Amino acid sequence: MKTLAMYRPSTIQNALNDFDFYFGSIFGDSILSPPAKVSSHLPSVDIRETEKSYVLDMELPGYDAKNIDIHIDGASLSVASKQEEIRDASDNGSAGNKDSAENQGTWILKERRINSFTRSFKLPENANPEEVTAEFNNGILTMEIKKRAEALKRAIQISAK
Repeated sequence: MKTLAMYRPSTIQNALNDFDFYFGSIFGDSILSPPAKVSSHLPSVDIRETEKSYVLDMELPGYDAKNIDIHIDGASLSVASKQEEIRDASDNGSAGNKDSAENQGTWILKERRINSFTRSFKLPENANPEEVTAEFNNGILTMEIKKRAEALKRAIQISAK
């Protein structure tokens, strides 16, 4: 059975993340610092198959639907976001406005980050790239990719003679 598969190109960062995931606890602390782990975080995805379609749910808390782009190129589905990180009062973006700096304050601890990301998935042969719908609700992006009509199961009536 062909299913929707995550496309994960080989990169040095992915190799480090894999190494850290499998061997990090053997050596004690992570080889990646916490900021490196946070900044390389990709949104979690659940993929399920129904009789008529594939459904992909992606967790995007803190993201805005207008900053999420979905593209299909042949058999590849890509989801990307371009987010600006929240600046603190000491950043040069608000240095000229004293009122703004006083209202925002200075970060003491900043673990939550909203970074730009791109995730790509290879569509199965029976997926119909012309029939994809997307909905964003409460930080969850849900995409439904319909299967091609010829790929759907159908019952055949037996005629008696």
